[in-house]
Amino acid sequence: MSATMQQDFGDQPIERRETDNYRSEYVKSFVDKWDDLIDWDSRARSEGDFFIQVLKDRGARRVLDVAAGTGFHSVQLIEAGFDVVSADGSPEMLAKAFENARRRGHIMRTTQADWRWLNRDIYGRYDAVVCLGNSFTHLFNENDRRKALAEFYSALNHDGVLILDQRNYDAILDHGYSSSHTYYYCGDNVSVAPEHVDEGLARFEYRFPDKSTYHLNMFPLRKAYVRRLMREVGFQNIDTYGDFKETYREHEPDFFIHVADKHYEEAITR
Repeated sequence: MSATMQQDFGDQPIERRETDNYRSEYVKSFVDKWDDLIDWDSRARSEGDFFIQVLKDRGARRVLDVAAGTGFHSVQLIEAGFDVVSADGSPEMLAKAFENARRRGHIMRTTQADWRWLNRDIYGRYDAVVCLGNSFTHLFNENDRRKALAEFYSALNHDGVLILDQRNYDAILDHGYSSSHTYYYCGDNVSVAPEHVDEGLARFEYRFPDKSTYHLNMFPLRKAYVRRLMREVGFQNIDTYGDFKETYREHEPDFFIHVADKHYEEAITR
């Protein structure tokens, strides 16, 4: 698809429930506005050093950012001293990320990669894989989700860690949508809200100050389901934070952050 084309979901947009949708959703005009949605400075203040501290606590040095987007977390990690490789499935996102990093004085190492075949396109093993920005929700097929998690697992060193976040779709599905926009989408005068939600689709609408409107079709992942899939591909210890807090009421956080350790724990025999 041409980078300049507008989004096209066809005549029945809520029927578009395929993993490969993301390839045509992130058109250049949408990507060019993505940083208005995030607001890097506000997001940095709200997140603090949460991800940096999790990685440092585990002695991580080499990090693979598999959902680099426009580069926010990759740049944060580079500036914190980590050795970072940035991957994304969208060439438009990677181009924007590279330019954002360059403007901040960094040469970002980027690679375009589909998570389902991640290890075909990356080299070596990493101390940590980070998959942030609600990106895992782009996978609509359970086999795709399992394959992607297995690829993340394989990309890690034996004592590596996966950090993956997601919207609190449990709250959206069970109680309706609300968001403080405190932590993730911090931009001024930007509206983000679901246009349609059912157990198989969350279609979000993004409205910008210039009246432009874009959509993303995503799968509404439930927290317990994601944790189960992580365990089934081999991750043993999984801690889940709600908006960066260890304790929370299930319906309150906008986002969950899963921190999954790969290290092998031998069963204790008696």
